[in-house]
Amino acid sequence: MSLPRAVAPFVAFAPLLRANGFAVAPEQTMGFIEAVGLLGPRDMMDIRRAGLALLAIPHGRKEEYHRLFDAHFLGQALPVPLPGEDEDAEAREPDGGLSEAGLDSEEPAGQQASMAERLGHRDLRATEQYALTHFSRHAPKRLPRRRSRRFQPARSGSVIDMRQTLRMAVRRDGEILNLAERQRRQRQRRIVLMIDVSGSMAERTEESLILAHALANVAERAEVFTLGTRLTRVTPALKLRQREAALERAGATIADIDGGTRIGEALQSFLAVPRFAGFARGAYTLVLSDGLERGSPDALTDAVVRLARLVWRLDWLTPLADADYAPRTEAMRAILPHLHSLGDGRDTGAIVSHLLDRAART
Repeated sequence: MSLPRAVAPFVAFAPLLRANGFAVAPEQTMGFIEAVGLLGPRDMMDIRRAGLALLAIPHGRKEEYHRLFDAHFLGQALPVPLPGEDEDAEAREPDGGLSEAGLDSEEPAGQQASMAERLGHRDLRATEQYALTHFSRHAPKRLPRRRSRRFQPARSGSVIDMRQTLRMAVRRDGEILNLAERQRRQRQRRIVLMIDVSGSMAERTEESLILAHALANVAERAEVFTLGTRLTRVTPALKLRQREAALERAGATIADIDGGTRIGEALQSFLAVPRFAGFARGAYTLVLSDGLERGSPDALTDAVVRLARLVWRLDWLTPLADADYAPRTEAMRAILPHLHSLGDGRDTGAIVSHLLDRAART
């Protein structure tokens, strides 16, 4: 049975990637084709982004992916090394040092080695490590807070503390010179973080779990779950102080990592467990997912509607967000009215900024 002409280019793209060293499974190829069909792409950029998400392109090989994409879909020629040219060869000076010709031309710092001085500025604060350090330092004071049922003494409180007032009166032979006051204590609101670990989110999975580890260790109360083809609670694993040990235990706990995407069913499972649903009651809930649902859109919509009624705030951050991003899948369009915000989750810095700034101002 021959393939439809419209599908053939997408099917042929996967063998091209595999021939160039990309690990692309048949299930990912099917997901890529289905995602293109769901998006109803308006231009080649939509197809390009769908390939990045569904084919799990490693972060360090994006440029190579773009070159192969342009060659396959746009007919652009691939650069071919000249005869006798060795990309990995090193040119050495007589004294044993590397000459300028031996410098790697693909380094991010520049396109070509040069003796010319070039003055510039690079914002190193945007790195993943800086974002994590910034988060760990400021999260205790800037994460969302709520009023507790317990009271504490205050100079200018909202309630008169009769017990303390009478105690002071006893010390002064029954004279009341001033009234003691008290106010409600403030405590951090519980945070429930849900991380999509399906194949389409493979590029962001490790960074998201590292952020979740930082959150679990600085927040007063935090719960972390992963969503794929099933629901997994990884809070106990991420409570370990040592990051490598925590990620190793979390990786052993998550059985569906880099698999399919059934977010709706996973959220339904979350709501079906009374203990888990109790975590969400009055909590700030944050979902990190691209929203490329493979299950029923109705299941996802029903789960989000029920979850939105429980939580204090429900935000959804997607790595697909950019300046002109708008949800195009049926499931994402259906849940959009029930979300407090749909924001940028392309990197750790954007997520940290959302947690510390936007949520704290609400």
